[in-house]
Amino acid sequence: MSPSPERHSELLATAAEVFAAQGYNATTVRKIADAAGMLAGSLYYHFDSKESMLDEILSTFLDELWAGYDAVLAAGLGPRETIEALVTESFREIDRHRAAVAIYQKESRHLASQPRFHYLADSQVKFEKAWLVTLERGVAAEIFRADLDIRLTYRFVRDTVWVAASWYRPGGQHSPEEIARQYLSMVLEGIALRG
Repeated sequence: MSPSPERHSELLATAAEVFAAQGYNATTVRKIADAAGMLAGSLYYHFDSKESMLDEILSTFLDELWAGYDAVLAAGLGPRETIEALVTESFREIDRHRAAVAIYQKESRHLASQPRFHYLADSQVKFEKAWLVTLERGVAAEIFRADLDIRLTYRFVRDTVWVAASWYRPGGQHSPEEIARQYLSMVLEGIALRG
């Protein structure tokens, strides 16, 4: 009898929380099993290694992220609307995959050098291109300021969006969409009153 999809998902969620809190290298199968309330050997009934758990956590997150991003990028929106939609989609992914985002931030540079995780580097290149092209379109269309350093702007937006995984808690006071709206207001309009 094979494990249920629900139990499989529960175990991955538990593993993601442990990896996010302790780091991949410091996490043992025993620690994951303890957090899941089972014997370490029983975890091998569901997964062949902690590496396969991490792979599934990260690939699931990135597959969902790219489904959302690709839909935004294919929608034919203007540059500002594309940025707004990408930021909103990013906060939705933080809501759905907070632990995976934290793992990605801490571990992707190291993991991307391993053949099994090469898709992390590929995804980063695709991600950067999507944002840079959108920002460049906005500058060319005179929607964004001409004096923007596009790469610096991209890095600022990327880092300030994704760092939210360190403090955001699903089910909190603000929905992902509300956080995105507030964030976009600050980034696109500034925080100073106009006189």
